[in-house]
Amino acid sequence: MSLDPTLLDDLEWRGLLAHSTDLDALREALASGSVRFYVGFDPTAPSLHLGNLVQILTAKRLQDAGHTPYALVGGATGMIGDPRDSGERTLNDADTVSEWVDRVRRQIEPFLSFEGANAATMVNNLDWTQGLSTIDFLRDIGKHFPVNRMLARETVKRRLEAGGISYTEFSYVLLQSMDFLSLYREHGVTLQFGGSDQWGNITGGAELIRRAAGASVHAFATPLITKSDGTKYGKTEGGALWLDPAMLSPYAFYQFWLNVEDEKVGELLRIFTFLPRAEIEELEATHAEKPFLRAGQKALAEHVTTLVHGAEETARIQAASAALFGGGDMSSLSADTLGAALGEAGAVSVERGAMPTITDLLVEAGLAKSKGEARRTVGEGGAYLNNERVEDPELVPGAEHLIGGRWMVLRKGKKSFKGVEVR
Repeated sequence: MSLDPTLLDDLEWRGLLAHSTDLDALREALASGSVRFYVGFDPTAPSLHLGNLVQILTAKRLQDAGHTPYALVGGATGMIGDPRDSGERTLNDADTVSEWVDRVRRQIEPFLSFEGANAATMVNNLDWTQGLSTIDFLRDIGKHFPVNRMLARETVKRRLEAGGISYTEFSYVLLQSMDFLSLYREHGVTLQFGGSDQWGNITGGAELIRRAAGASVHAFATPLITKSDGTKYGKTEGGALWLDPAMLSPYAFYQFWLNVEDEKVGELLRIFTFLPRAEIEELEATHAEKPFLRAGQKALAEHVTTLVHGAEETARIQAASAALFGGGDMSSLSADTLGAALGEAGAVSVERGAMPTITDLLVEAGLAKSKGEARRTVGEGGAYLNNERVEDPELVPGAEHLIGGRWMVLRKGKKSFKGVEVR
């Protein structure tokens, strides 16, 4: 196993080091041998999301450079949840959290290698937490945490100013810190990283190891991913940017990356792709010179969607995108991919056996304001059904027009289209 000596330089260039402990000491450790590191994921939802993807891909970067990952899914901390500015979390029952632990583990596993000299290990903090008595927890862990330092944490201060925080959420930092100590003692883990919103918890773990074990360990935090106006990414019109295709369609996932702001393309290419530096810089130069080509967004959408959903799904999405704008064969598309695409663009439903004319459909889909306008669109050659120009305004679509047995695509001109679902 060989170590990549450029790892830390690459992380810095990609903008993945928002905070860190002693960088020189970390650089020396990374150069001296395979460092055992961990990153944690709390199952507070049935799927991971965009912010978690930063940590998954960073773990993959470290493993690819020769270091040894421990991916922690928090069956214990997931029962509580990290304190939020918005108020107390709704606590989930043990069966729900257990189910979400399994789902989150399955989402992480494809990104890491579980074979070889630096094989990854999946761990669950419930294993070393559920048998711990309250007395032992207070004596062995709680005594190392000055309350004044816990009160000084920004999230805690904001919650206290806003009306208070429960002891349950206040004590979360102790549980996460105990994770680092347990992994250090049982597995020799000496590096933790996570999002910058976790920096207080991460440094809490490093301090606990110093106090309880007399050892020095390493830590760094990745930046929070924000839009150009400083607000967080993490939402689409349909909800959060989930990694689970059942919660966010791969088509919608692809479209998110395809539509990111011009100002963010270079940053997101660095953080979310494994493209080499020269290729990213070339894309940035092309994007700066000809932003209308959207070369950066196209590369970003293709690479990230392939990482999360696979090359075959990405190819289907690209084929659907091309076909919707008149650039491909509709009949080759799967009903699921087309349905997801049309769900994003907007679709109307009609009953099987009561099919309207193409004129009525154009009005019902919102592509024409009136039947007169719809007829003029057809007469001028601007109406298309499944990318075929419609010449008869009284055409009633039949079974031969249905894609996957239930979908049709209406288009007006080059860019305006809507789906029709036949129920």
